[in-house]
Amino acid sequence: MQEERSEREKDKVVVLDFGGQYSHLIVRRCRELGVYTELMPYDVSITELERGVQRNRGEGKIRGIILSGSPFGVHEPDSPRCSTRIVDLGVPLLGICYGAQLLAALLGGVVTTGGKGEFGRSELMFTDSALFEGVSETGTTPVWMSHGDVIERFEGAEILGSAANAPVAAFRIRERIYGVQFHPEVHHTERGDRILWNFLYSICDCERNWTIAAFVAEAITTIRAEVGPDGKVLCGLSGGIDSSTTAVLVYKAIGDRLTCIFVDNGLLREGEREEVENTFRKSFKMNLIVVDAQSRFLEALKGVRDAEAKRKVIGELFITIFEEAAQKLGDVAFLAQGTIYPDRIESAKAGSARSSRIKSHHNVGALPERLGFTLIEPIEELYKDEVREVAKDLGIPAQIRNQHPFPGPGLAARIMGAVTEEKLRICRDASRIVEEELKRSGWYDKVWQAFATVGDDFATGVLGDARKEGRLVTIRVVESKEAMTADFVKLPYELLERMSNRITNEVKGVTWVTYAISSKPPATIEPC
Repeated sequence: MQEERSEREKDKVVVLDFGGQYSHLIVRRCRELGVYTELMPYDVSITELERGVQRNRGEGKIRGIILSGSPFGVHEPDSPRCSTRIVDLGVPLLGICYGAQLLAALLGGVVTTGGKGEFGRSELMFTDSALFEGVSETGTTPVWMSHGDVIERFEGAEILGSAANAPVAAFRIRERIYGVQFHPEVHHTERGDRILWNFLYSICDCERNWTIAAFVAEAITTIRAEVGPDGKVLCGLSGGIDSSTTAVLVYKAIGDRLTCIFVDNGLLREGEREEVENTFRKSFKMNLIVVDAQSRFLEALKGVRDAEAKRKVIGELFITIFEEAAQKLGDVAFLAQGTIYPDRIESAKAGSARSSRIKSHHNVGALPERLGFTLIEPIEELYKDEVREVAKDLGIPAQIRNQHPFPGPGLAARIMGAVTEEKLRICRDASRIVEEELKRSGWYDKVWQAFATVGDDFATGVLGDARKEGRLVTIRVVESKEAMTADFVKLPYELLERMSNRITNEVKGVTWVTYAISSKPPATIEPC
């Protein structure tokens, strides 16, 4: 228990969550830079923050506070607000987007609504300051904007930066209170990490105290303590990086008291069931039960067209199958699952209650009240790239660590409209071809995610000498770091041509192939 206690006593930076989709990403970036960072709701007691600020160094002292973005505007009647006393804590503050507007509103600035906002890339013009030290010698840098309201003017503040539609894009007031209208936490802001580094180390005087190795040690200790000496755990294993890492963490904590359940739901990638059995039953020597539930899932999904409804159907059936398996195993009290930060963010299950839900995830959004397990989610505070680092530390093979993310609902998340056997076949075969061509060309490890989608659209083609109507398949290949933002990958035309030719020639029923060039936001990575 000493490791767990020392982790709580780390000096830290606190991120106040006002419901923004990037709130947890700020935490991720700060930890990546080596500083232990915690997320707290925007309305956390000011007394609790005061106690943290007043602690001695090395005893869990709060070294700085970051105010996140939000889907709200500061002038909206129900907009989230922290205590006004936050500006008097005497600790460095950094407001990001909505957080900057809120600080401006609290300290005499003028925030206007309904003007020209900025969404996407913008050019920041800045002046020398501790916040922008080492960012650029030209005084300009590309940043990522996502705001409708604008800080129009701010008497008494030092204006540190401006942009085309943001006259006050960065400011400092009262020496150690800073605000930026842009998002330094997303990778689209080219020197965003440097800006956060400056805040953490130059302004907050933080120490480097966060590593993946420390996380792994603490996670194993925590699992062992929570499960106890006799507790048994059931883990839903898909073979993906998240559930695999969860399973190995739990296995290292409690050994043979873990039983993994792999559900073949008929929505898997080609060869996935066999790969899971070989890896975990034969290589890791784990207790593994394989449940063949293909017919049950396909029957439950019959005629279900709405994306959210499909996710809920799949999630509820997963839980039912887990319950059935647990009853056969006897006394099992715990369910381990590979929930990660993006799952919780997009399901609005983490941080502030004001978070906006993008979509539900079967492992966080559809757990019924009847669930008889205590949940164990050891990687719920990690992003995908952090999970890969943990997996490497645990000795998980590279073929699992480096495989592309696969959605919990499986191919159902890549099929628009109702799931049918024909669409499943097309989606599975076309996705296999996309991955094969990426691996053959050396592109697979350069991109974040790649797959094919299919829906109810038909297009006319020419097969032989005859016109024939067939399905339209869309290829989706994106680059990202944490799945919260993503850009489409500009693949060589020759590679796209090979993919298209193979799909139309080898996948029966396909006549057209298209390439998705939408970024996230405004699109999502998966179509459903």
